[in-house]
Amino acid sequence: MRWPRAADAVLALAVFLATVFVMDAPGDALAIRPIGDVPIGALPVFAVAGAALYWRRRAPLVVVGVAVTAWAVTLGGLVDKDLTGVVTLVALYSAGRYSTEDRWAWMGVAAAILVVNIEGLTDPAPWQDAVVYGSVAMFGTWYVGRRLRLRGERTAQSLREQAAEARRIVAEERTRIARELHDVVAHRVSLMTVQAGAAKAVASEDPAGALRAMGAVEEAGRQALDELRHLLGVLRPETDLDGLGPQPGLADLPRLVEQIRGAGVEVSLATDGASAELPARVDLFAYRIVQEALTNVLKHAGPGAHTEVRLGTDRSGIVIDVLDDGHGAATAMPGSGAGPGGTRGHGIIGMRERALLLGGTLDARPRPGGGFRVVAHLPTGGEPV
Repeated sequence: MRWPRAADAVLALAVFLATVFVMDAPGDALAIRPIGDVPIGALPVFAVAGAALYWRRRAPLVVVGVAVTAWAVTLGGLVDKDLTGVVTLVALYSAGRYSTEDRWAWMGVAAAILVVNIEGLTDPAPWQDAVVYGSVAMFGTWYVGRRLRLRGERTAQSLREQAAEARRIVAEERTRIARELHDVVAHRVSLMTVQAGAAKAVASEDPAGALRAMGAVEEAGRQALDELRHLLGVLRPETDLDGLGPQPGLADLPRLVEQIRGAGVEVSLATDGASAELPARVDLFAYRIVQEALTNVLKHAGPGAHTEVRLGTDRSGIVIDVLDDGHGAATAMPGSGAGPGGTRGHGIIGMRERALLLGGTLDARPRPGGGFRVVAHLPTGGEPV
């Protein structure tokens, strides 16, 4: 609720006015009490009982105690045919809805049922009907409130678990990304070492060749520092570094496409010079996004699906567009079900994380006519967000 305190204040005022001006009438009807018949001595009791509802969210058990006490006081002949029991009903619902102390709430329910039994002794209606209906009403309102609270707690717990799972996936993906970037930098440094050694070997006999080699070392060093700047933005736990060979890039896409075709998915690849002169991190992340998108097609659309991979460029970077028609013959793989909103498992989180680390964007959603589409924009010189 947007303004809970204001709503509770309005509720408290409405219940107070109802207890003052509304009374029971013969035949289980309600009637308006004339102003002249308002019991002056009962007004403080009505006021305290009604005002207590203002704190029904913050101190629900206290409100139950006040409501039951006020109801019991009115049974002493202070006023006849009042609606103080309605205050108790609201208080019991609030105790079930907002209090986690079920043991004390049970005591409040028992006290309210006791008052119902006492009132039944003076009610002209059949005693059994008054007691049974009243007891069921007291217990039922509390139970309904309690069930709503438990359902809300389960929903909140589920949302917390989903958020924790998403954070875990992002952390794992960042670990893998950091390891890959480490490999890229290590490859650059290895090239620098080889080129520096070559320059040293020919420095005395071929100074021009040595200068060219040192120029290559300088360029590789600049690129390595650029990759390190991005690597430092990716927090990761300590892990064993394996696979120290060069990481793949967009130049390896034809081989990846052939592998997917071998699994039975028809793939067409169209590029527009997107793999030329790309920073290593962009080249790597673009390849991984295409790889994950094609893996999702294989998992969810299956053999027989038709997939298009398009790579293009714009003024600030490259654009990746992977779409499928969803007409394959896939069978659900364990753990690969579509997530909420039509997303396909955890892979989309990893693809989006890679795009964000480059300062780019990624959109993944089902296509209106069937199938799925992934569109990513990766700036070639952007800062991570």
